[in-house]
Amino acid sequence: MDPKDVNNVNEKAAEGSPTTLSPQATQEAGETEKPKRTWWQRIKEPGSVWQILIGAALGIAIGLPVSITVDEVPEAAIALTGVLGDLWLRALKAVVLPLIVTAMILAVQRLREISEGGKALARWTIGYYILTTLIAVMHSCLLVGLVWSKLMVTASGAALEVKDSDQETIEEREEVAIHDVVVDMIYSFIPSNVVAALAEDSLLAVLVTSIIVGCYIKGPNSSLLRAVKEIEVIITKIITVLIYLAPFGVFFLILSNIMRLDIAEIGLNLGILIGGTLAGMFLHLGILLPLVFFLITRKNPYPYWLKCSPAWITAWGTASSAATLPVTMKCVLARGIPVTVAKFAVPLGCLINMDGTAIYFPIVVVFLAATQGITLTPANYIVVCLLSTLASIGTTPIPSSSLVLTVMIAGAINVPITGMYAVVVAIDWFLDRFRTAVNVSGDIFAAEIVTKITGIRDPDDGSLEAETDELGLERHPERV
Repeated sequence: MDPKDVNNVNEKAAEGSPTTLSPQATQEAGETEKPKRTWWQRIKEPGSVWQILIGAALGIAIGLPVSITVDEVPEAAIALTGVLGDLWLRALKAVVLPLIVTAMILAVQRLREISEGGKALARWTIGYYILTTLIAVMHSCLLVGLVWSKLMVTASGAALEVKDSDQETIEEREEVAIHDVVVDMIYSFIPSNVVAALAEDSLLAVLVTSIIVGCYIKGPNSSLLRAVKEIEVIITKIITVLIYLAPFGVFFLILSNIMRLDIAEIGLNLGILIGGTLAGMFLHLGILLPLVFFLITRKNPYPYWLKCSPAWITAWGTASSAATLPVTMKCVLARGIPVTVAKFAVPLGCLINMDGTAIYFPIVVVFLAATQGITLTPANYIVVCLLSTLASIGTTPIPSSSLVLTVMIAGAINVPITGMYAVVVAIDWFLDRFRTAVNVSGDIFAAEIVTKITGIRDPDDGSLEAETDELGLERHPERV
């Protein structure tokens, strides 16, 4: 063989050698192709967390001085200011039902393929959500009984008087009995009319119906399943546009709501109610949930939570777990959560994982009691704990839905509803935002924890990776 030919063969062998085709070399090549973005490029990215933060900060910075300096902001100004934010919120809510339907049907189809793993996913997801709700209720009751109730003082007779305009509402809510709540929650799982359930936003009924439909759809060649996948692609593209508009939506929502805040009305008791609620949520979200996350996954929970910040910031701005669901789904998928886990655990958590609400119920009931000079007994706290767990699971994921259940829990321990309930109603919109942020954060942590416990992974055939690419989602490199 000619020496030149030998050299050519050696050069070709070197080009195709394992060294040059190693994963490390491929990874390095990929890194050079995708240079790291600068801070300014991240800010300019449409719908980025920085833009949402800036929108929220501007809403507070403009609305708070107005609420402090103006004696009474005209209702027309508040309504007109919030129009754009409300339109964005309505658009988000409009995609929730189709998102739940498509996500649950496709998740159940994948659970059927992994059979035993599917049972484990359902068991651990539901068990985890119930466990964290119990933890939230118990530490809230302990803090309220040992700390916050000692700081509250009895209100004056005038403050306890109920206005005529509020009396009818209170009487209607007092008629809600404990057994009615239990029965209604059970009935909410099975719709008597599927179309009515869709029209009335009965999310639990829609979820259960979607699971049943997903179980009985024939294999992957089903025309109905192909239609569901096509609808999901459309919904995801709409969600992407809404996420791009999130900074503007959050800005106008916060601006209009901050202008309703009356600083002069926040007295000592109300300050303790707000401070105690936020302290309980900080304990749960900042210490307890991260501790559970670390013990199970052995990962640092805080960077993971911060990288999912678009979800909980949107939750704070909208005060609705349901409206935030599209953003939450996109965040956990971007963090590398398997598609099957994300599409099962996150929609389910949106409906039954209400840790923030569970923290709120005990302190607001004690607030209503303490302002009347009523001291709760240990037996009362046990009743509050049990009913708060039940009520938080039964609460619908819409703004301020907990107000009715607050009256029910107070009535169960013989705490009369006085004029202070109107104060709770007046401030509920503010605390509801923090409750929702805690609820959504719990869903985010749950997705990673359940993934670790069940060991579920996306298939290696690239089918789900192609699906996420079609949906316009970026997958985290750790699990791709």
